[in-house]
Amino acid sequence: MTQRPVRPPRVGLAGRLNRLLASPRFQSMAAGMPLVRRLVRRDGEALFDLVAGFCKSQSLMALVALRIPDMLLDGPLSSGRLAARCAVPPERMDVLLRANVASRLLKITRAGEFALTRQGAALAGVPGLREMILHHEVLYRDLADPVAFFRGETKTELADFWPYVFGAGGQGDPALAARYSALMEQSQRLAAEDTLAAVDLRGTCVLMDVGGGTGAFLRAACAAAPKAQAILFDLPEVVEAATPRLAEAGLDARVRIAPGSFRTDSLPQGADTISLIRVLYDHADATVADLLAKVHAALPPGGTLIVSEPMTGGARASVPGDGYFALYTMAMRTGKARTAGQITDLCRAAGFAEVRAPATRRPFVTSVVIARKCQSKLTD
Repeated sequence: MTQRPVRPPRVGLAGRLNRLLASPRFQSMAAGMPLVRRLVRRDGEALFDLVAGFCKSQSLMALVALRIPDMLLDGPLSSGRLAARCAVPPERMDVLLRANVASRLLKITRAGEFALTRQGAALAGVPGLREMILHHEVLYRDLADPVAFFRGETKTELADFWPYVFGAGGQGDPALAARYSALMEQSQRLAAEDTLAAVDLRGTCVLMDVGGGTGAFLRAACAAAPKAQAILFDLPEVVEAATPRLAEAGLDARVRIAPGSFRTDSLPQGADTISLIRVLYDHADATVADLLAKVHAALPPGGTLIVSEPMTGGARASVPGDGYFALYTMAMRTGKARTAGQITDLCRAAGFAEVRAPATRRPFVTSVVIARKCQSKLTD
């Protein structure tokens, strides 16, 4: 029996255009054409910026680890003085500084000294940013073999760094609890600020923060809603460190600490608003669905749920959500970064109504979804 020849796949207009753009001959020709060479150069520089990305991130890590932004807060310094302070050979310090000039964190003054740019000053001043950058060494090791990582073949270190996500290895270990809580405390500050700018706590009588760590979000929320009472719910090993922090803030009489695990325990009753700040993306869909059902059961009719965490961009992919947090949660091997639409669907499946996603000031810090429980069964 004669076999028919296999026809090659049909190449559409988009495919032909891609092949044209990928042609070295076309690229060389376009680079010399006055009308398009600026575009070609811009695209080429953007591609090289991606190629150099790892070097840029490692230069940033060194800059932060050596505390150079802190040294430059009071004004410019020469490369030689910075080299002496940091015990780095002068010629190598010059390379490090110029690399961060290229990243627009530093600038060179007319006197040839190095100074902070606006972004560099923000790097020195944003709470928790230094700790977050230094923590990235764990993620970098997990991504050392990126093909193995995306195939799911890497036994990632981040899975061991966040033991509470797994519920294994961390409970009962005070040292791990302290390590976990310290980084969470730092990361919650900016998230709390932007969350409270997007939600209205007026009318809230009792706010319960589930997975609230040492109370960073609750301390900010209590300042925003001075008449509200609060409940802090998290693992016993985690909330232990919250007591002195709440007392120092003068909130020990307003905040009740309720130790427990939302995996195995029901949530305390009595709150008319429940917040989940950077909680859902740590967990798989089944765990999230179970947690949201518990939240719905704990709230009275008309009660409000606040979800705040970094989210992916959906149809419009974003660098923070899709280029960073999606990989980070993948390395944790438990949860995933979701779109606001996916979180909305999970909330509706748990029984919530009137789910909305208000705009936040800095989506790269956090995005917000607000859901309300129906007033009565008659309105379900």
